[in-house]
Amino acid sequence: MTFTTRPEILGTFGVAASTHWIASQVGMALLEKGGTAFDAAAGMAFVLHVVEPHLNGPLGDLPALIWPAGEDVPTVICAQGVAPAGATIAHYRDQGLTMIPGSGLLATVVPGAFDGWMLMLRDHGRLPLREVLEPAIHYARHGHPLLPRVADTIAGLAGFFRDEWPTSAATWLPGGAAPGAEALFRNPDLADTWDRLLSEAEAARGREAQIEAARAAFYKGFVAEAIDGWMREACVMDAAGERRRGVLTGADMAGWQASYEPPVSVDSHGWEVFKPGAWSQGPSLLQSLRTLDWTGLADMDPGSADFVHTVTEAMKLSFADREAYYGDPDFAAIPMETLLSPEYAATRAALIGATASLDQRPGAIAGLEAWARAAVERAGREVEAAGVGAGEPTMAHLSEKHPTEKRGDTVHIDVIDRWGNMVSATPSGGWLQSSPVVPGLGIPLNSRAQMFWLDPGLATSLTPGARPRTTLSPSMARRPDGARLAFGTPGGDQQDQWQLIFLLRLMRGGANLQAAIDAPLFHTAHFQASFYPRGVQPGHLMVEPALGAEVIDDLRARGHRVEVAAPWTVGRLTATQRDPSGLMRGAATPRLMQAYAVGR
Repeated sequence: MTFTTRPEILGTFGVAASTHWIASQVGMALLEKGGTAFDAAAGMAFVLHVVEPHLNGPLGDLPALIWPAGEDVPTVICAQGVAPAGATIAHYRDQGLTMIPGSGLLATVVPGAFDGWMLMLRDHGRLPLREVLEPAIHYARHGHPLLPRVADTIAGLAGFFRDEWPTSAATWLPGGAAPGAEALFRNPDLADTWDRLLSEAEAARGREAQIEAARAAFYKGFVAEAIDGWMREACVMDAAGERRRGVLTGADMAGWQASYEPPVSVDSHGWEVFKPGAWSQGPSLLQSLRTLDWTGLADMDPGSADFVHTVTEAMKLSFADREAYYGDPDFAAIPMETLLSPEYAATRAALIGATASLDQRPGAIAGLEAWARAAVERAGREVEAAGVGAGEPTMAHLSEKHPTEKRGDTVHIDVIDRWGNMVSATPSGGWLQSSPVVPGLGIPLNSRAQMFWLDPGLATSLTPGARPRTTLSPSMARRPDGARLAFGTPGGDQQDQWQLIFLLRLMRGGANLQAAIDAPLFHTAHFQASFYPRGVQPGHLMVEPALGAEVIDDLRARGHRVEVAAPWTVGRLTATQRDPSGLMRGAATPRLMQAYAVGR
């Protein structure tokens, strides 16, 4: 029997998993109150805004996959906000920029997360909005034990907050000092924001009307007004080292709403895997699965150098296509049908050789040669930035160039309820280090615009109204026996690498959820990073030491530029599953000592 760090959770009533134990417990409590998976997921998200503020916030972004009981396939909720009307390439170039900074006000798009949760609650929830928000209000008002990583992040930025972002100093430096690890940390301004929003919402009659009133208060009322007023006056330091004004307005917020759309999917070895579209990086996982179908991977030991090498080389190819061809399908003709076709995958698999590739190799697609050429040229131009932007953001060190280049990361939520409803969501953005706190709200704006390019004519060119090509990428899958999974991870560019490895272990190794999560992970930073300053590390491969010295030496001999991580530091996966019998399963990574799955 395979040893696991904790049991795979089993039950029939419900399971909830997230990247923080408090959020997971809150989700279970909402299920116990009669809430659906959608109520539980939303309540968990608002708690994660409070307890992991270095990883996500209410003014951030949200992609989610929802699978209502009785539906044959899941649906995507797109709550990825769009570029403001004033976010033109010409304006940013006029600011002396060739790349959008990773922090500050020009990095901001319309805050999307809140509306995504309201859309989910309105159409699929059961509980009153107050019951969903009350746990977050409690922890913001009365305090929660501050994670050491949050304390370290605040301490590393304390001087910068005092000198450049005084509104952040007021929130994150209570009494003028950085809080210590495990201190009871409070955010009374955020609690006041939610209390006021509930007060205005509850003036309406009926649950649905109250949720609509909350949406209006956020996007057209006092929250939007606070943001609009702040953006008109603020001129703050950003990661490029200058004080600049932003372009987001209240009108931008009022003119946008979260939406539903179908997922993209592929079949592989009897499994069906679902992801958000090309405005996320999600299809890269599907491309990797397609490519690996042509490699004989099924015959390889999942712990072997052959397996790691083959998967890594397939991911390099898929992410090269991500850089060339992904973007908002509403603004660019994304060739997704070609990218996900078996025929195209066969041509990609043929490029995988016995040694590690050091080249960026997007595929050849007729009519889009300029996109592929631009992606290769960009990657070559940004090689000098390598090392900054590589690896999981939560493992990155403070940049010597600018303190706010210590990027935030992400959180993840998976829930299944007694009726079989399922949610997989990956909220992010609005990190405490991304932007100054908006006065009176207790929360900062997002910095997702850094994923646009300031070059015209690309799938990811900065365009007003377009969605940035985000790294956020929740997942769902259906096993050959009909069991349904919801899974995901934080990790920026690593999300669809770690999820792929997890999924392959389930598909080919027969591991249970916890064993697949606990097994050694790896990832590459070979391709262009999504985060400022968009570094490239050709041939890079980070591995956990548990792969073993023999495997690691073999990988080096194949030409991989191997970086051995500290033990148990790569990946933050969580997962849930509902079997056809009604049995539910849950699992969460032991890495970083935060994530938990609960259930009964």
